[in-house]
Amino acid sequence: MIGRQVFYEGRVQGVGFRFTIKQSARGYEVVGWVRNLEDGRVELQCSGDREEVEAFLEAIAESELKSHIKNATIIPIPPLTGVRGFEIAH
Repeated sequence: MIGRQVFYEGRVQGVGFRFTIKQSARGYEVVGWVRNLEDGRVELQCSGDREEVEAFLEAIAESELKSHIKNATIIPIPPLTGVRGFEIAH
């Protein structure tokens, strides 16, 4: 199990970004959440088997969202605990 925290920059708020990420997560065995930050970025945290997490993040990078993403900073974190499913956090 691995964990990843990703900060997305660009035109990532108000374009269905979080909803699209949540829908994409259904295709992978990952848990976590995604939320808007006050500074205009979107933060994602997820955990799962290495292959699932890497495939999930690659799918986001190659999805229709890529035109909105100016930069994505990926940071290794400990796997999330006590989290079930993948949600939009507020």
